[in-house]
Amino acid sequence: MTPSSWRRPVFFAALSLAAAAGVAALLLELGRSGAALGAIDAADPAQVALGRRVYAEQCAGCHGANLEGQPGWQSRKPDGRLPAPPHDVSGHTWHHPDGVLFRITKLGPAAIVGENYRSDMPGFEGALSDTEIRAALAFIKSTWPERERDFQERQSRFEREARR
Repeated sequence: MTPSSWRRPVFFAALSLAAAAGVAALLLELGRSGAALGAIDAADPAQVALGRRVYAEQCAGCHGANLEGQPGWQSRKPDGRLPAPPHDVSGHTWHHPDGVLFRITKLGPAAIVGENYRSDMPGFEGALSDTEIRAALAFIKSTWPERERDFQERQSRFEREARR
C-alpha cells in the first residue's frame, strides 16, 4: 500500500470519529442544559398525570402535597440550608426556565448554583428517569395561573434560543 492510497481511508475514518464525538458532546450538553429528548408540557394530560404521581411519591414529602413548601422557606435553618421552597405561585419555581428546573431536579441545586451550595435536595438522576423528571415538572407547571405559565414559557424560550 502506498502512502497516498491509505490517506483517504484514514482521513474518512478520522472524520467519522470526529463527527461521532461531536454528536455525543452535543447530546451530553443538551442533557446538561435540560433539553434532553423531550418537552415539559403542562398541557399534555398524560405527562401531567404521570407527573402528579411522581410528585406525590418523590417531591411532596419536602415540597408539600399542595406544592406549598416548608414553613419559613426563605430563612436559613440552623445548619445554613434553606427549607424546601414552594412550587406553587407563591414560590420562585416559575421564574426559572425549563432547562434550569430540569438540571436542578436531575443533578441537584449545586449543579446550577455552584458546588459549594449546600442543600437538602438531592439530585434525582439515579431515582427518576428523564421522562419522570419532565413529567413532575409538567405537573408543577400545570398548577400555575396563566400569567406565571406565560412568564415561565418566555424564560424557557429565551433559554432555548440562547443555546442555538
